[in-house]
Amino acid sequence: MTAVAHSSHQNEPAPLTKEQTRIPISSAHRPFTKRPIRLSDALDFWSFAGAAANVAMQMARPGVGYGVAESKVESGALMKRPWKRARTTTQYLAVAILGTEEERMAYRKAVDSVHRHVRSEPGAPVKYNAFDRNLQLWVAACLYIGFEDTYQLLQGKMNDEQAEAFYASSSTLGTTLQVTEDMWPKTRAEFDVYWNEACRQAVLDDYVRAYVDDLLNLRMIHWYLRLPFRNLLKFLTIGFLAPYFREQMRLEWTAADQRRFEHLFVFVGFVNRFIPRFLRHSGSHALMADLRRRIRKEKNLV
Repeated sequence: MTAVAHSSHQNEPAPLTKEQTRIPISSAHRPFTKRPIRLSDALDFWSFAGAAANVAMQMARPGVGYGVAESKVESGALMKRPWKRARTTTQYLAVAILGTEEERMAYRKAVDSVHRHVRSEPGAPVKYNAFDRNLQLWVAACLYIGFEDTYQLLQGKMNDEQAEAFYASSSTLGTTLQVTEDMWPKTRAEFDVYWNEACRQAVLDDYVRAYVDDLLNLRMIHWYLRLPFRNLLKFLTIGFLAPYFREQMRLEWTAADQRRFEHLFVFVGFVNRFIPRFLRHSGSHALMADLRRRIRKEKNLV
């Protein structure tokens, strides 16, 4: 009995570490303000530089990857309606972070109407349902990682106290949909435990990897827009992916690439400090204004 138990334990995969599941942040924190940092402070337009990487991370979980790739909801399909999908996703983030409870409920209802059609067929090799709270928790966790990474690239690495304050209001990234408050890790340390464990379930196969490759190469937009931006987007996307996800996606990234990526954000972070907050955050506030107009005029939200 002891020998069998020992053998089973030996076959378990080694737990993932933070070095594998997070991108490195080297510079010290240099905040704009001395007040506690909030998630809303990360709504900088540069926060969306890692959007493609975040989608790739989300899709690495098979239930999410197949749900997106096989979705029959063409009105919001990423590869067929990329601009609309970008608007609805960024608007979700804006309302989750800046919206009132009533506005979040309205957006939840609109998203639910679409999610009802996103579920696997009977007998499908990969089972998924857009109402699966565990899959939604994974997506919300990826979104949080994206905000924390971009904020720290621009402002420097937070200490534990700052990170806890930043994390404190993040649960709405999930609870704006079906994730319950008790499912969201209570503390930043508990989130790390959840994240490293959940990443073990993020395993790409060839089908989803091909879909992600189309995304990374901007094959969903016209060639004349693709050519000038493809290389920059691919560079940013790979840079925003932790080593574990790069391995899953079979992407190359050298030490020289990492230095260029870090130097880019040192420069961007420096320039960013001279841009007024209302300009840096104007995109999210414009999305909230559009949402309120749609609610007022009873138009479709997604």
